[in-house]
Amino acid sequence: MLMKGNQLQSIETRKKLNFGARFIITMFIVSTFIFLVWLLFFIELPQSSRDLVNIMVGAYVAVLSKATDYWFKDKDDPEHKETTDLQSSPNNEEGGERGY
Repeated sequence: MLMKGNQLQSIETRKKLNFGARFIITMFIVSTFIFLVWLLFFIELPQSSRDLVNIMVGAYVAVLSKATDYWFKDKDDPEHKETTDLQSSPNNEEGGERGY
């Protein structure tokens, strides 16, 4: 029982770290996109630089759509599946921690 509690705690810790990392990456993506749009519309740039910023904004639209898909689409979370598998098994039959 103590082993199952330790495994559940390590899974929860991993979930929190994964969430934090994904949140920071998403905030970086969004802030970069906002900065590029600000450059494009509110700063006087030479034409060659303006073309480059326009291309970068177009590329970031795809990155932003992937970040939005991650946060708002229904997905299978491996940590959630691991938690339900661990809670549904009556004893620790696996002989060790999974995922390491």
